[in-house]
Amino acid sequence: MDEVVKLIGVRNSPFCCRVECALKLKGVKYEYVTEDLSNKSDLLLQYNPVHKKIPVLVHGGKAVVESMIILEYIEETWPEVNPLLPADLHERSVARFWIKFIEDKCLSIWQAFRTKGEQQAKALADSLEMLKTIEEHAMTGKAFFNGDNIGSTDLAFGILVYWSGVIEEAIQVKILDAQTFPRITSWKQRFMEVPEIKDCLPNYDELVSFFKLRREMVLAAAETSS
Repeated sequence: MDEVVKLIGVRNSPFCCRVECALKLKGVKYEYVTEDLSNKSDLLLQYNPVHKKIPVLVHGGKAVVESMIILEYIEETWPEVNPLLPADLHERSVARFWIKFIEDKCLSIWQAFRTKGEQQAKALADSLEMLKTIEEHAMTGKAFFNGDNIGSTDLAFGILVYWSGVIEEAIQVKILDAQTFPRITSWKQRFMEVPEIKDCLPNYDELVSFFKLRREMVLAAAETSS
């Protein structure tokens, strides 16, 4: 009998979306447990007592936390279907390099969302530099980062790209321009058309409304504390 798989998260989180996409690509059956972040459940506190954050994957009663660590766990637990990392060791190391690069550099996009003025301008410049690096060095002419199939690097970057469009709407600034980043734009179109990805992505308009309100709250709190 298969062990029960649960994903504790919220639908408007890109990090939870990464994990759900991986589960769907692998064909893993799971239960989605929606968390209330304003009143964290005993279940979340039980399975992630250190950071008390989402997402949390629970498999056979054992918890795995942090989205990219969860993706590694999913790949190692269900390696037969839709591999998320290349079999070749060098290609696998390259994939892990770009995953770390994306994880380290994507903070600038969230900083642009949370700030305004000079701070936001700096964050936007850093975001564009990140995209330029990926456009010039990571987009190698393959359908996806790993080749013909979506892998962990695509999930790390693709979910960020979807949410960056939402952030563009919230801050009224264009970040991912098709003329400036044609390779990323073409890759994005392919990524978004994969059925398992489309099934997981939250409603775009609802996400924009949520993040516009969230930005207002963040900026208001920053002004109050200053």
